[in-house]
Amino acid sequence: MLGMDSTRQGMNPGRAPFVGAWPLLGVLTALSGCTVGPNFTKPEVEVVKEWRTQGDPRLSTQAAVDTQWWKSFGDPALDRLVEVAYRQNLPLQVAGLRIVEARAQLGVLTGQQFPQIQVATGSAAAVGRSENSAAANLVDLTNLGSLDRHYLEYQLGFDALWEVDFWGKYRRGVESGAAALLASVADYQSSLVALNAEVARTYVLVRTYEVLIEQARENVRIQEEGFRIADSRFTNGATSELDVAQAATLLESTRATIPQLEGGLEQARNALSTLLGQPTGAVEALLAGPKQIPLAPATVAVGMPAEILRRRPDVRSAELFAAAQCARIGIAEADLYPSFSLFGTIGLEASTSGTSSGNLFSLGSLVYSIGPRIVFPFLNYGRLKNGVRIEDARFQQLLVNYRNTVLKAAQEVADALTGYVNAQKAMAFQQAAVKAAQRSVELAVVQYREGAVDYQRVLDAQRSLLQQQNNLVQTNSSIATNLVALYKALGGGWEVRRDQPVVPEPMQSEMEKRTDWGDMLSKPRTQEVKHSSQPEKQ
Repeated sequence: MLGMDSTRQGMNPGRAPFVGAWPLLGVLTALSGCTVGPNFTKPEVEVVKEWRTQGDPRLSTQAAVDTQWWKSFGDPALDRLVEVAYRQNLPLQVAGLRIVEARAQLGVLTGQQFPQIQVATGSAAAVGRSENSAAANLVDLTNLGSLDRHYLEYQLGFDALWEVDFWGKYRRGVESGAAALLASVADYQSSLVALNAEVARTYVLVRTYEVLIEQARENVRIQEEGFRIADSRFTNGATSELDVAQAATLLESTRATIPQLEGGLEQARNALSTLLGQPTGAVEALLAGPKQIPLAPATVAVGMPAEILRRRPDVRSAELFAAAQCARIGIAEADLYPSFSLFGTIGLEASTSGTSSGNLFSLGSLVYSIGPRIVFPFLNYGRLKNGVRIEDARFQQLLVNYRNTVLKAAQEVADALTGYVNAQKAMAFQQAAVKAAQRSVELAVVQYREGAVDYQRVLDAQRSLLQQQNNLVQTNSSIATNLVALYKALGGGWEVRRDQPVVPEPMQSEMEKRTDWGDMLSKPRTQEVKHSSQPEKQ
């Protein structure tokens, strides 16, 4: 039977066959509470006490960050896009499948704590022996009769092997797998944060192109009027052909910007389609609504630095991956010490050879073997020691990565806050600049019509108006995109999905047709939701 020596034993009615193994079994089981390797402790990382922009009336550090921040723009089209992206974005689905994979892997690691080999065996064989074999000659020499050359052998049994988790190797494996599962959940949530932000940013880009195109067309209409005035004055001999040529140059130059803007708009729509898991050109219906850049709310809740760093999924992911790797040090360290196992086999053997009856299910057919086993790979100690060092070096890398993730998270929030606040400050000045440029065009056209100035003044005023209008659109767009970047940096947007299945229903059905998944494709498990809801404090 599977890798075990099975010897037929005579039954001793005065002694239970396994009694000698029970004391050893009890000792090994009692001592199997030892766990080698370091226990994970989250490293301390210093963070600022408050944001440098704290005190700005547009920001609130008292209120909690909005978990559905995209709705603060008050744009139904954006709300629709975010919802569709959650259901259909393909990279997000891949991140969800990694959670399912991690759940299954944790199940494998948990199962390793139980007997590693549990095998039922059975066989029936027809045996033919050689007349010229050593066994046949021995029978002839001892005059024991003839040896059956043809007979049947039957075997039925059960083999088991259990490596006692004396050094905590398998407990560390479960610890590592549990941390890796929670890290995959955090990665999924981080992907969701990034997806929401990218959908919003791309949507803002689409609306920005639409506004720029409409604005360019309006400037074409203004410049066409200027061209008609210049042409009329030239026809009446009031000015030279130079004014007409200059007016035509500016007009055609402005017209030329429209196809370029339309190309950018189409590319932005294509990018949005991909984010929504749809073919290009499939988002037109979802974009129905006013063609305007989403407006930022009057006040944005940003919370405090320590709170933000606790709730960001990528920070939790970095911490959990470090915890998983810390447990792997213990797994490698356990290999430095002897491993203790209990093996056993019990079964029935019978054959029709000689005087045997061939009755497999008689008491005399019982065979068994049970006992301890110790394995100590002391000759490989150097290799195993280096294995521990490898795992420890990887752990240290992840600790450094965790600290770097925290610092980058703080930088991203600070940068987004600065960009958003400064864009808001620039808005009032830019609006005043546009009003002044519009007035300049009006005055220049009137004065040119009256012959008080040459056409160059009109051209300069129209160019300035076009530039200032574009600057105003870009400032509006910058406010919206910086606010999106701020919400992304704050790590908001994943909370509303935390109790939802990570695999869409159609995909669940497809996978269940191939494999029995049990409940692994259903809603997140309690420990996954609990860890996401209650992150540890810094």
